Order: sequence, then structure tokens, then C-alpha cells
Amino acid sequence: MHGKSENREDYQHVPRPLAAMARDLPDGHHIPPHRHRRAQLIYGTSGVITVVTDRGSWVVPATRGVWVPPETEHAMTCAGRVRMRTVYVEPRAAPEPPGEPTVVSVSPLLRELIEAATRIPLEYDPHGRDGRLMDLLLYELEPQPVPALHLPVPADPELERLCAAIRADPGAVWTTATAAAHTHLSPRTLQRRFPHATGMTLAHWVQQARLLHAVILLARATPVSTVAADLGYATPSAFSAMFRRSLGVTPTGYFD
Repeated sequence: MHGKSENREDYQHVPRPLAAMARDLPDGHHIPPHRHRRAQLIYGTSGVITVVTDRGSWVVPATRGVWVPPETEHAMTCAGRVRMRTVYVEPRAAPEPPGEPTVVSVSPLLRELIEAATRIPLEYDPHGRDGRLMDLLLYELEPQPVPALHLPVPADPELERLCAAIRADPGAVWTTATAAAHTHLSPRTLQRRFPHATGMTLAHWVQQARLLHAVILLARATPVSTVAADLGYATPSAFSAMFRRSLGVTPTGYFD
């Protein structure tokens, strides 16, 4: 097992603290729910990756990655062509890693270290150049949370059904009244239960759902005017203003 293996289980059991794998995936590629004994950094140098667990959904562009703790069941979907680069980390190797899925920043240095790590043997020499590279990667790999496109999933079944309906049609008009009618709850009850279950107001959750949908469409080179119309905005400029307020960049600049 001195080169790169085709057996993905080898990346879980190689006698080294880190193992890195490169995969190029097409638009729409879906990896069904699965789990690993090791922690995982999921990162793509192009396109957008959506990671889904029972705690919610995370959408990450090329400057971000998702840290997935060991034994956490997760699924993935690609938008646009994704050059996925994965680092598997032995559970005791990472210093104080997050205990739940976390979006992390991928610096230019970390990006280059990850790329280099995918090209070295799985059973690299821990005392040679490759071992030093992996030591530096582990040192740089300190998962610190950054603002994320994240949709928490409520455990409340009624609210979970509402959230699924919003995700399916984020461009619809989701006022408190329409959402309450969908759940057969009173508006006051919904206003009380939704933030308790998700940590967000309904309006914030709907906006996050629209942003996630927009980023996925933009990764597939969908024109901004089409995205704006799909999400119910009267003009592309109104959509672009919301996007920039939320994410700090314009829709066309998000992937630069």
C-alpha cells in the first residue's frame, strides 16, 4: 500500500495519522449517507459541495471546507464540477477538534498542503519530506468555525416537514401566516416554536434556504437573472443586494 489505493477503506486504516484522497466528481454527483471511523475534512477546489447530516445542511464553495467528526453519518451532493480533496484524520491526531460538523476556512497554504498530500503515498515516510509535509498540514488544520451557509434541521416533526417544503420551493412566499397554515399551527405558536427548534427566526431560515439554493444554481453557471426570478425577486439587482448583504460579495464574485 505504498502508492494511492483504489480501496477507500484503506484511507481509514492506514497506519498514519493522516490520509488524503483526490476525486473529480461531475455536477449532480450524489454520495449517499455513510460514515467513517476517522474524522474528515471535505473540501473542493471548484464547484460547490452540500454536506447533509441529521443536524442540517452545509453548502461550501472552494474557500471553505466541512469538518465531519468521526462516525458522523453524512451525505454529499455536488453542484458544478467538483475537484474534491479529502483529508481523513485519525481521531486522536487533531488537537481539540470540533465535536459536530463545522464549516472551516481553507487558507491558500492549507489548500496547497492538501493538494500535495493527495499526491504522496498512503504509507509515507513519517521521518522524511512527506512526513514533514503531513505534520505541517495537521498543524494548519485547526478547524475554526467561520460564517456558513447552514440550514439546521429541527427535531420537531411538524417543523421538519415545513422546512422540507421551504427547501423544495424557497422562492415561494413564506410569511408567518402561510407557514403557520402549512403546519396547521397558529402564527403565535409557530413564532415561538420555530426559533426554539432551529436557533433562527422563520424569516432568517427562509433567507438561508434561498441563499443555499442560489449558490447551488450559480455553481452550475445559471445566469443571475434566472436565479433571481427562480427565488421570487422582482429584479436581479434586488436579489444581488440581498446576496451581498448576506455574504459580503456579489453573486458573480462569490466564486472568485
